[in-house]
Amino acid sequence: MRVSAGRDQPSRAVTLRDVARLAEVSTATASKALNGRPDVNPGTRARVLAAAERLSFSPNAMARGLSAGRSGTVGLLTSDLEGRFSLPILMGAEDAFGADRTSLFLCDARGDAIREQHHLRALLSRQVDGLIVVGARPDSRRSLGPNLPVPVVYAYSPSQDAADLSIVCDNVAGGRLAVDHLLACGRTRIAHITGDPGYGASHDRARGARDRLAEAGLELVGDGVWFGSWTESWGRRATRLLLEQTRELDAVFAGSDQIARGVLDVLQEEGLRVPEDVQVIGFDNWEVIAGESRPALSTVDMQLEALGRRAAQSLTAAIAGNPGAGTVELGCRVVQRDSTTPRGNDRDLPPRPG
Repeated sequence: MRVSAGRDQPSRAVTLRDVARLAEVSTATASKALNGRPDVNPGTRARVLAAAERLSFSPNAMARGLSAGRSGTVGLLTSDLEGRFSLPILMGAEDAFGADRTSLFLCDARGDAIREQHHLRALLSRQVDGLIVVGARPDSRRSLGPNLPVPVVYAYSPSQDAADLSIVCDNVAGGRLAVDHLLACGRTRIAHITGDPGYGASHDRARGARDRLAEAGLELVGDGVWFGSWTESWGRRATRLLLEQTRELDAVFAGSDQIARGVLDVLQEEGLRVPEDVQVIGFDNWEVIAGESRPALSTVDMQLEALGRRAAQSLTAAIAGNPGAGTVELGCRVVQRDSTTPRGNDRDLPPRPG
């Protein structure tokens, strides 16, 4: 066997036959040893493994998978690759699949149903073992159907078919968590400014907030929930309208970090100090906004990377013959920064004027 100068590695790609020859065994025995088959003498196995390491031999994962009826690849079909939510889900899924040595094919349908079907056909033609479908918004979406040849897990946007498995964020619990944090900060006059009323997540977060306030014997300040859009400009406009109605508020729960930034702007323009006079909590934990706000913004984190990992683990189980069904809701967490001050820390703040 021809080798590179001073090394035992051949100048061409190393094959299983090369490993078998160096270990002085048959190709079949080398294959069994490398795949961990029990019917191989321990001494023979050690000799084969040593030969493979010496030659830097890496078995072809695709070939191994196909022999077991699998390709070792999965598809991730998203509708919003440029958006804030798809990327952390993708990162979490990649982490989980990487531990299992599974490769990921990514396709962005850009919210177009025809493009989605095109990508679906392309992924199936590559013989992927399964699919994760990530929506662009947290509301339900149509199912890809029950007749696909591979299992499917829906992430972030649940499938409308209860027979499908969907992994989503618990937005009701997230709204409760935001208000619970403000109550723990000693705040009782809480307003809620949120986004597009066409989003189910807007109503779910508001419901969680109202439920938690009701448990404390409280109601939202102002005219109930302020619905609008997921923008800083809406946060500014809604806060001005709110302050025209009443200045008897000591906290604002914003339905997104972008809205919260607008809330912070107007509160400070109106001479209200954050967090001394009014505390603010957002939703999403969008680092580029929450971390760079002044003051830095406390927020509810949907833990999207964990959601992506859970989706990947569920798909791996389905590929192995253990499919799931229904909707699994994962919890959120509060990331506390400078825009809120839990009770007990307020002694470090200067006294409120008047």
